[in-house]
Amino acid sequence: MSGSYHDDENEHPSAWGPHDWSHGAPHNSWAPIIMSIGIGIFLYTLASAYSWGEMVDSSGISLAFIGLIISFFGLTVWWRQDASFDGTYEPRATGTPFQNIQIRKVAMWVFLMSEMMVFTALFSTYMRYRLGLTPCVEIYESGSWIVNSQTIDSGEAVNCFLPASELIASSWFHIAPGAINTFALIISSFTIVQALRWAKKPVGSVDEEVRRKRVYRYLGSTWILAIIFLTLKMVEWFIGFYIPEIAFLGIQEHDIASLVNEGYTIHADHYHPHHGWDDGHLAELAAANPGEFTAYFANIASLEGNYEPTNAVMMADIRVSTSTFFVTTGTHGAHVLIGIIGLTYMTWKAWMGRYTPKNAVSIEYFGLYWHFVDLVWVLVFPFFYLY
Repeated sequence: MSGSYHDDENEHPSAWGPHDWSHGAPHNSWAPIIMSIGIGIFLYTLASAYSWGEMVDSSGISLAFIGLIISFFGLTVWWRQDASFDGTYEPRATGTPFQNIQIRKVAMWVFLMSEMMVFTALFSTYMRYRLGLTPCVEIYESGSWIVNSQTIDSGEAVNCFLPASELIASSWFHIAPGAINTFALIISSFTIVQALRWAKKPVGSVDEEVRRKRVYRYLGSTWILAIIFLTLKMVEWFIGFYIPEIAFLGIQEHDIASLVNEGYTIHADHYHPHHGWDDGHLAELAAANPGEFTAYFANIASLEGNYEPTNAVMMADIRVSTSTFFVTTGTHGAHVLIGIIGLTYMTWKAWMGRYTPKNAVSIEYFGLYWHFVDLVWVLVFPFFYLY
């Protein structure tokens, strides 16, 4: 290590650079404070720039980027200090209930417990509205929106719940990105464990060059799988994708619209699907399946005179539905992004051959976080994509 980070023998190590870990942990690091300030600026200014998905203050975007720059600077300081860590110093707790357990491991578990509360709040909010609001499809098929003349006369939107699964799970091709992402995260949990296994192998039991290659390749594989996850998530939200006809595989041509193109957005207060929720189509469905549309016939009968379909379209206020979907999946996506940032540094450190049995626990601590992200997605996928 460079000796430039000491001004003299009586002074503490620099708060900006490498650290002599044989003297203990560096308590004078500015990195946590810098990152906290940057993240605070980013979140506050980004929130003030948008309202219901619409930009209301463009100046907040530039301030948000400044926040990101500050956060990245703090992160660089943190990484520069950690790069010198060789496992010489690993503090352990001395009091109950964590006596003789690594303090960093305790801190990670405490952090994950706080994260569990965040996602529990998001899931409970989703279930509260999912079970408390009438499904949009149920209202449409009942024909009650026609009785109240909500669309024909006033254009008033019906307040109902439309889960994203109504769109995503409508066919295999729509749900494919989410399914691929599920497998990607599960496999990434395996690759992070393999990286830890090779890093922990005792000195002398494996060639050090082999260790270096295996650790950085497994960490790099985890990084690639995380990138695939976030990329498919962005495609699903904003881009959509096109599948040409592949006759020899029996796959017909499909044009999968993104959720944004579908109109499933956080400010959709007058939403209707592209295939339409019109009373003409509803009348055809009821005529073909009279036993399943008793509520529709009862509502039509309550109208004065003989009702004739006018091709009116039912509008729906689905902002609650979309908010719970995008906030929950977006929060999970943010955790994946944080993991990608961490994996970028860890893969570089592994490439440099700086993971040994003495400091392999650093991979273990990150692995706890990554397994948590994987577990949350295993719950998010069925709740928001299938149910």
